This record gives sequence, C-alpha cells and structure tokens, in this order.
Amino acid sequence: MFGNKSNKPKNRIDCLIGAGTTIEGNITFAGGLRVDGHVRGNVLTTDGKPSTLVVSEQAQIEGEIRVSHVVINGTVAGPVHAAEYVELQPKANVTGDVYYKTLEIQLGAVVQGRLVYQNDSKSDKVVQFKPAAGD
Repeated sequence: MFGNKSNKPKNRIDCLIGAGTTIEGNITFAGGLRVDGHVRGNVLTTDGKPSTLVVSEQAQIEGEIRVSHVVINGTVAGPVHAAEYVELQPKANVTGDVYYKTLEIQLGAVVQGRLVYQNDSKSDKVVQFKPAAGD
C-alpha cells in the first residue's frame, strides 16, 4: 500500500497544446496530453483508456475533465473526474468538484468545490461477522 507508485501518472506525453494556443471544442485523447494554452471545452479520455493530463501553470481549461490521471498546476473551471490519481500542485486553482481515487494536494493549491472520494469497492464484498456465542 505505502510506497506503491503504480497509480502515479505516467511520464509519457504524446501531445502538447502550446502556450498562446486556444482550442474551442472538446478534446478526446489517449496516452499523455500537456496543456500550456487555453481550452474551452471538455477534455476526455478515449473509451476509458489509461491517460495522463498535465495542466501547466499558465494553462486554463473551461470544461469538464474526465481522465485516469491528472496533474494540475493551472486554472480549471469545471468538474475534474480522475479514475485513479489527482495531483494539485501549488499554483492549481480548480473551480468545481474534484472526483478522485488517490489525491495529492500541495501547499497553495485552491479548490472551490467539493473533494469527492470514489470508492470502487462494492457492498456485496463485505463479509458480515457473526457475534461470538457468549454475546
């Protein structure tokens, strides 16, 4: 459990939206995406495939984020859904709810919304214990 870094974001970036670039519309991707510019639209992973989104310090996203791993150091206006891992770095400013399985928040990060833990375990996996005969 502790020290297991398998749920950390991958270090591979397949695509870059550069500083000074504005995209209006939804983005669907697989692999790694780094945003240094401005996106007005949703940023989504392709069919639930593993994905890492990096939102740099100067980046802005206005829309929903739905990926497996996300590292935010810029501005996000909209809900953030991460199937595995969310890292909020010191310059992160998120206006919207953050849904996560694993969460790392650094000093200085701001969330104006709810932090919602996503538990994958099902209630049917719970084993009920019977009381001891003397109880």
